Amino acid sequence: MGLFDIIFRPKDALKSMRALRDAKKYFATLTAYEPVFHSWRGAIYEYELVRAAIDARARHISKLKADIHGTAQLSLQSKLKQGPNQWQTWSQFLYRVSTILDNQSTCFIAPIFDADMRITGYYPLLPEKCSIVEYDGEAWLKYAFSRGQVAAVELRKCGILTKFQYKSDFFGTNNDALDDTIKLVDIQRQGIKLAVKNSQTYRFMAQLTNFSKHDDLVRERDRFTEENFSKDAKGGGLLLFPNTYKDIQQIKTDAYTIDASQMEYIRTNVYNYFGVNENILQNKAKSDELDAFFNGAIEPFAIQFSEVMTKAIFSERERAQGSRFVANANRLQYMTVNEKVAMVQQLLDRGVMSINEARELFNYEDVEGGDLRTIRGEYKDASDLDTINVIQEEKNDE
Repeated sequence: MGLFDIIFRPKDALKSMRALRDAKKYFATLTAYEPVFHSWRGAIYEYELVRAAIDARARHISKLKADIHGTAQLSLQSKLKQGPNQWQTWSQFLYRVSTILDNQSTCFIAPIFDADMRITGYYPLLPEKCSIVEYDGEAWLKYAFSRGQVAAVELRKCGILTKFQYKSDFFGTNNDALDDTIKLVDIQRQGIKLAVKNSQTYRFMAQLTNFSKHDDLVRERDRFTEENFSKDAKGGGLLLFPNTYKDIQQIKTDAYTIDASQMEYIRTNVYNYFGVNENILQNKAKSDELDAFFNGAIEPFAIQFSEVMTKAIFSERERAQGSRFVANANRLQYMTVNEKVAMVQQLLDRGVMSINEARELFNYEDVEGGDLRTIRGEYKDASDLDTINVIQEEKNDE
């Protein structure tokens, strides 16, 4: 049994198979575009600068902590607290979701069913194609994978994360906007490879006297090359040739390489597209820079991911009763040690954070009784000021 069989349980999911067989129309959307997703033809992940940008976002996103609140779906909650599925940790799951989302602008999260068709976890998918079809009055996601496997799951049980969502009501727009920049990156890479290759070879042209046949010219060229430039050539670095050669000239080729300003233009385009910068990529960013990166890149993902997972896990009634999934950022410790100390001094004695929450900022283990919140004695409820003043006056009179 493979991963596909475990996730979709095709032998047990009879309704799913009927949906695949009987669905003859797409689910009607508001736009004129058919609700069909195709994996992007581009290979942006194969370019080191783009991969570094995607990796930087995914590494920070993988720090998010998955929390579940509420009393609904307690059995599923218990499983999800251990991990999203039997193969991945939450950190790995989040890294994969972020990477797929940046590469494809759409990421599908599918439920994993047991033999009784109960949901036991979730898995991020990378289908070749996905369409929204209608069966028995309900919308279904119909997945098609590169190995030819096909499966369908009710849309309400799945999660869809998107970027650049514009034309489609359900899916994000592909990364075609990055095409021109990727072409420049490719030209730069090929230019560097060609320059290195040319620098390691001799390239000359010369005129031979007393040779008139083409075959004679070829044989003489091969002989001269073998004797002087092959790996077995013996000459001690001294090149000798008879006077049958004349007008000897070296062919100089300058390989095209993008200059510094053009390379900076390429980097800026990639950084802007993925919301990163050089300091983020090289792990040199300081607290303010990391704070801005969190607000602009990590927090929007955390909000969308939390809402998508909440809708996939809990019904409308369960959500109304307070059950929800939250990807929080209490492990994104971007502050310096001095800033952490100052924050703890300001918030700990005001009851804003507990002792264990303060310890977590410094990667310390929780302590017994550390979940209590403390408050300094001179802080009083403003509504009790009159009573406090009366007591103080009575003490003064004594």
